[in-house]
Amino acid sequence: MNAHAIFRRLAVLLACLAALPAHAEPDLSAPEAYAAASAGKLRLIDIRTPQEWRQTGVAPGAGRVDFYRGPEALLQSILQLTGGDRNAPIALICRTGNRTTQAQKFLQGQGFTQVYNVKEGMAGSAAGPGWLRRQLPTDSCVLC
Repeated sequence: MNAHAIFRRLAVLLACLAALPAHAEPDLSAPEAYAAASAGKLRLIDIRTPQEWRQTGVAPGAGRVDFYRGPEALLQSILQLTGGDRNAPIALICRTGNRTTQAQKFLQGQGFTQVYNVKEGMAGSAAGPGWLRRQLPTDSCVLC
C-alpha cells in the first residue's frame, strides 16, 4: 500500500473516531496491564503495525490487530479475539497511547463495556515510561 492510500485510510478512520463520544477511560499502567493479563483478568491487544511488532516484540499472549487496517477491520478483529463478547475485559496498547485512545473511544461507541487503555504504550509517553523501559517481558514477533 502506498503512502497516499495509507493517509486516505487514516483520514477516514480519524473522521469516524472524531464523531464518537469523548469518554475514553479507564487507563492502566503497563505493569497493571501486565499483571491483569498474566492473571487472566483481561486480554491485552497490541494495535501497532506488524513492523512495530517485529522491531520491539509484543507482550506475551497479546492479540495483535493493525490499527491502520481501518475501523471495520479493527472491530471485527477485536470481536474475533473476544469470541464476540463486547463485555469481555480488554486492554489496548500501542506505541505511545495515541492510537489506543482513539480505538478505546471507537470500541466503547460500538458497545464494548470494559476497554482499558495502556496509555503509556510500549515506548512511553507523558503517561509513563512505557512497557519497554519498564523492562516488562516481550515475545519476539519475527513472522508478524
